[in-house]
Parts: sequence; C-alpha cells; structure tokens
Amino acid sequence: MRSVSLAEAKARLSELLGTVAGGEELVITRHGQPVARLSPVTPPKKPLQLKELAALRQRLPAWGKPSRDILRDLREDA
Repeated sequence: MRSVSLAEAKARLSELLGTVAGGEELVITRHGQPVARLSPVTPPKKPLQLKELAALRQRLPAWGKPSRDILRDLREDA
C-alpha cells in the first residue's frame, strides 16, 4: 500500500483517485503519520429478483406445522 503526504494528495487528488479506481489502496499521511486510507468502493450487491426468491423458497425444508397452527396451540395452552 502506497503512502502519500497530505500536500501531495491535495496537489494530485484527481490522479490519485484514478489510481484508487484502478484497485490500489493509498494511505494519506500528515507529518509522517497515517491519517486516512483511500480504497476502491466495492460495487453494491444485486438485489434478488422474485424468481430467484421463489427458487430459494423451494429449496428450503418445509416446517412441521403452519405458523397459524402453532399460534393456535400456544393460545389454547395458555
């Protein structure tokens, strides 16, 4: 991971952002001490589509009882 001074980061920010966009991480230092890290943003995960959710639901094991029956039993026992 490459380090750059704050002064260098100010002077070359656009170039450094291009470097980060290319996958490299940079550390910005002030008086020789690290104060910030620039790293590439990870792309957001694609949300599941309804078709994919339906397929996932089919793969899940069935519960022993429907929840309405479980709730009815709990109410009767109370």
